[in-house]
Amino acid sequence: MREHYRTEGLDEADLAPGPVEQFARWFEQAAMSGLYEPNAMIVSTADASGRPSSRTVLLKQYDERGFVFYTNYGSRKGAELTANPRVSLLFPWHPVARQVIVEGVAERTGRDETAAYFRTRPHGSQLGAWASRQSSVVGSRDELDGLYRELADRYPPEERVPVPPGWGGFRVVPERVEFWQGRMNRLHDRLRYVRGAGGDGGGGAEWTVERLCP
Repeated sequence: MREHYRTEGLDEADLAPGPVEQFARWFEQAAMSGLYEPNAMIVSTADASGRPSSRTVLLKQYDERGFVFYTNYGSRKGAELTANPRVSLLFPWHPVARQVIVEGVAERTGRDETAAYFRTRPHGSQLGAWASRQSSVVGSRDELDGLYRELADRYPPEERVPVPPGWGGFRVVPERVEFWQGRMNRLHDRLRYVRGAGGDGGGGAEWTVERLCP
């Protein structure tokens, strides 16, 4: 079960000055290719003792400050990021033989930013954020559906749903960003931006680029 990649390569001369601009280029190309949910990413965290865990989450925003996703702060990933804010994000764009790996430190978004995003969610997703005590054990699907129905009765579509107090965003401030391009004979291109001391993740001056062996 091997695929011989035959896509074009990735050369240092073609890179953007900084990783966010390069990510924007690849993200647009992934979306234009028809890739299903190109904003889906694997978020890997570790608890205070170093035990890792991973799950798929949707990227909701990115800019020079970092990559943002939302979750219940009491979830496993929320608790682990509170204890150990170091995190890895992986965008597995297999149909276009590309991957992007972001390594950095997660910080919580402000409540105003969280509330602004929460208002853009569909009504059902707003209710779901209240109904699910994410990562906790639930007795049955019926119990979960019952909690949702209670909330739907309390907050009909025309009713404003408040932002759950234990729910919000994490912004991953990048320190290393790798762009992986599949090539023939497993000689893939791997170019990694590394942020220098004092860099804020924004422009290109504080970033250096390394080529990694495949």
